[in-house]
Amino acid sequence: MAQTNVTELTRTVDGLALPASGTFELDPSHSHVGFSVRHMMGKVRGRFASFSGTVTIAEDPIASSVEVTIDVGSIDTRDEQRDGHLRSPDFFDAESHPKMTYRSTGLTSKGEGRYRAEGELTIKGVTRPVPLDLTFEGVGVDPWGNQRSGFSATAEIDREEFGLTWNQALETGGVLVGKKVRIDIEAQAVRQS
Repeated sequence: MAQTNVTELTRTVDGLALPASGTFELDPSHSHVGFSVRHMMGKVRGRFASFSGTVTIAEDPIASSVEVTIDVGSIDTRDEQRDGHLRSPDFFDAESHPKMTYRSTGLTSKGEGRYRAEGELTIKGVTRPVPLDLTFEGVGVDPWGNQRSGFSATAEIDREEFGLTWNQALETGGVLVGKKVRIDIEAQAVRQS
């Protein structure tokens, strides 16, 4: 197998090595789409095990974009009963709305490999603007000659804005589930073209 030199597939923009323009597909086996939300006196963390996405690196890096589709039924909070409830019409209604999507609409450089991606998140047929704080983690070639790029991203959403309004009052005051959900993404994407 021919060796791929990473310098052939990168360019320097504002002192940072970035991938050359092209299309990258998310590698689900080396990526993580997770979340955390307040639950009673602590936090519940979970993830979505099934997702796909495309990252398009433009000649002008600020014109780059991302599109991701997440299988809502793949939610995993390490509690089958809770996961079943989250798939139900009380929350995601996975039977009627099996996918959620994110599509970026713009990118702003914050310097030193950090960006702010403006985009639209759709859950249960409701689309809202959701910015992502994005960090470019680097580019390299794996042992099989594939170019990989790494990214991490975070965001916070109000779940009720997407129709995820179910809750239950606690006897001691307050509610069972918080409104704010933190999203944490670690992604590796493999060059396709």
